[in-house]
Amino acid sequence: MSGVSVHVAGVGVWSPALADFAALRAALRGEATTPPAGRPPAAVLPAGERRRAPESVLLAAEVAGQAVAMSGFDAATLACVFASSHGDQAITDYMCATLATVPAELSPTRFHNSVHNAPAGYWTIATGCHAPSNAVCAQRASFGAGLLEAAALAVADGRAVLLVCADIAGSGPLAEVTGCTAPFASALVLTPEAAGSTLGRLDLHLCPGSIAGASAAAAVPPAWLEASPSAAALPLLALLAQGTGRCRLMAAASLGMDVHWEERA
Repeated sequence: MSGVSVHVAGVGVWSPALADFAALRAALRGEATTPPAGRPPAAVLPAGERRRAPESVLLAAEVAGQAVAMSGFDAATLACVFASSHGDQAITDYMCATLATVPAELSPTRFHNSVHNAPAGYWTIATGCHAPSNAVCAQRASFGAGLLEAAALAVADGRAVLLVCADIAGSGPLAEVTGCTAPFASALVLTPEAAGSTLGRLDLHLCPGSIAGASAAAAVPPAWLEASPSAAALPLLALLAQGTGRCRLMAAASLGMDVHWEERA
C-alpha cells in the first residue's frame, strides 16, 4: 500500500477535560476551558436508552454525534467503524467477579452490553443506520487501526465513513493491567472526496514502526496521552485543531502510519 488520502468533514472529542473539538482548540491555544459536567450527554440516544446505557456507549455516542453534526451528513447513511482498546472495562470487571463468586447471578443485560460492538449497535439503532458497521481492536494501536480501516472503506466504497474510538477508565484489577485512568473518545467523519463541510485532507502512508517510536504532539499535555489508549488520537487531533502538519500513529504493534494533514484553504 503506497498510500491513501481521505478528507475530514467532522470531528468529535470528549474527555473529563474537553467537552468537544472547540474546547480542544481553545486548550491548545492556552485558553481556559470549562470541563464537562457529569457523564457524556449522548443526546443522539433516546432518553430511556441514555439512562440504561453504560458509560462506554455514552462516550462513543457523544463523540459520534458531535462529528456527524459538524459534517452535516445524515447519520443513517454513514458506514461506521468503532474502535476500542479494551471495550467496557467496568462490565468486564463485574462479569469476572460475578463468574468467580456467584455465576448464577450474572446480569443478561450487562452481558449484552459487554460485547465489543455494543456501541455500534446502540448507535445504528438510534440513528436508523443500515450502512455497514464493524468494531476494531488493536490494543494501544486501536485508533490507528480504526483510522486505516475507515479510510480504506471510504476510498474502496466511495462513501462517507464515521470513525469512533473510545475507552473508559479501567476498573478493578483490570486497571492495573490496562493503565487506563480516564475516559477519552474521538470521532471523525471521513469522505473519499472533498465536500462542502471538508476541513482538510489526510494522507496516510504505512511504514515500519513500534509503539515506543510513535511520535507525540508536543502541544498535547503528556498526562492526556497517558490517561487512555484512545488518546493516541490526540497527535492527529492537535494537527486538525492547529493546522497543516505531520504525525505518526500506530496501526498495529509493529506497523506505523505516517499522517500528513493539509487544512482546506
